[in-house]
Amino acid sequence: MKKLINDVCAVVPDMLDGLAALNPNLSLLQGSTIVVRADAEAVAARGEVALISGGGSGHEPAHGGYVGHGMLSAAVAGEVFTSPSTDAVLDAIRAVAGPAGALLIVKNYTGDRFNFGLAAEIARAEGIPTEMVIVADDVALTASGDHAGRRGLAGTVLVHKIAGAAAAAGRPLAVVARIAREGAAALGTMGVALTPCTVPAAGKPGFELADGEIEWGLGIHGEPGVERGAMEPADAIVDKLLAKIVGDLSLQAGGRVALLVNNLGGTPSSELNIAARSALRYLAGRGIKVERAWAGTFLSALEMSGISLTLLRVDDERLGWLDAVTHTSAWPGLSGRVAPVSVRAAPVTPERASGATLAREATLRRVIEAVCACLLTAEPALTEMDQRVGDGDLGISLSRGARAVLHEIDGYPAESTPGAVLRSMSATLRRVVGGTSGPLYAVLLLRAAATLEQPGGATAQQWAAAFSAGVNGLMELGGAQPGDRTMVDALKPAADALQSALARSQEIHAALQAAVDAATEGAAHTASMRPRRGRSSYLGDRALGHADPGAHAVALWLIAISAVLNG
Repeated sequence: MKKLINDVCAVVPDMLDGLAALNPNLSLLQGSTIVVRADAEAVAARGEVALISGGGSGHEPAHGGYVGHGMLSAAVAGEVFTSPSTDAVLDAIRAVAGPAGALLIVKNYTGDRFNFGLAAEIARAEGIPTEMVIVADDVALTASGDHAGRRGLAGTVLVHKIAGAAAAAGRPLAVVARIAREGAAALGTMGVALTPCTVPAAGKPGFELADGEIEWGLGIHGEPGVERGAMEPADAIVDKLLAKIVGDLSLQAGGRVALLVNNLGGTPSSELNIAARSALRYLAGRGIKVERAWAGTFLSALEMSGISLTLLRVDDERLGWLDAVTHTSAWPGLSGRVAPVSVRAAPVTPERASGATLAREATLRRVIEAVCACLLTAEPALTEMDQRVGDGDLGISLSRGARAVLHEIDGYPAESTPGAVLRSMSATLRRVVGGTSGPLYAVLLLRAAATLEQPGGATAQQWAAAFSAGVNGLMELGGAQPGDRTMVDALKPAADALQSALARSQEIHAALQAAVDAATEGAAHTASMRPRRGRSSYLGDRALGHADPGAHAVALWLIAISAVLNG
């Protein structure tokens, strides 16, 4: 187990200390794991209902992240995935409840219901008006089945928001409780896990997933879900989750909802945005209007990779509560309003010449297509090589460029203007390939194009000169020299060998083979070089024994060129 903790027994207090230190609007109750609003006494004195939630830790930013104006008055944190004690909940009620009383918002887990419920009983006996709302938004479980009831999931955060807004607006306890209960009844949530999570005290994952497996309909404590299946594309996963939620809520065309795309802990923002795109597309396709939508980490399960999706039925009043001002560390600053994606027209590029285009039977076209096919085939191998010594993106970068070139090749100029063809390829690559590969290959093609556009025709010698000019341009832009363990260690020997062979009046076939041999040998030699440029330079001696993937790619596409021209 690898976690940034000090002691398993100190995870929760250490975490809360950090949370409170970063938010001056929060306080900790002495000797407890309870987060309260720093102005809780003043808020209670002016007659606002206190909102209290909590449960086991490990769901951050819930629940301490939602303590503040417009949401919770206090959050009671138990140990990781363990309900807080009755007395801890009672201490929170006593600390923040004034004459207006307190509303407890509780996720539907047995320990939480018992401990919060008993604390509410004692508080009422002490004269503190107290009500409790249970959130059970997990649509993966049937509403009536042989289980402890539907679990409370990320939809609980939306109940915090609407009830908190009502409390901040001065509504009495009975009204705030009604708004919270009605909101909880209008919720549906379902999740999917790509990986399990590890409770610090256990030291090992709560369940196991094989490569390519995902878990549908799981809870938020690492417990297995209702079904295990194969990994699917994001659109398919989102469609399946939403189909279940939409069906459970009986949503029809014209229905109005708020959408919450929740990170279960270990999901990158990029994947959350992909899921959000998929969800908005699915709902729009069924005529369901998404009035508000948010994507982020709202209620997690430690480091679990996966998402949950929540839909909340809304009307104008509920939208008003969602839009009300909130000051907490975890509620998103964005309004949640959804608008069509704004797409501006791209600037017109001058690279493509007018007139004839590259014919399908043209030799230059066949060479380009062979290089692209080679790079597409080599993607897995190049990715694996780059994972050992770099960031693992070379294979996908070069294959992305190859696909773009094949997509646009019908619009490239005629073979009679090879410089214009290379200039168009350069434009394609610099537009679609990022990282280091895109600009390096783009400048190589751009310099080569400039040489071919000079008087003298596209002879073998001029092609060789263009290749050398391109390599020199690449070296100038990238700063690498032979021996630095980069693609230059294949490119420079190949360019020199090609020019040297042609200068000795060797046949073009023999000259090409000399270039291929020089590139292959140069790429192989990189395995014994200590890297001085690129991502591999951060590895130092750990890169030894592994050939540079960029140099290996050069040898591959030179072989493809030779095969076409010598065929």
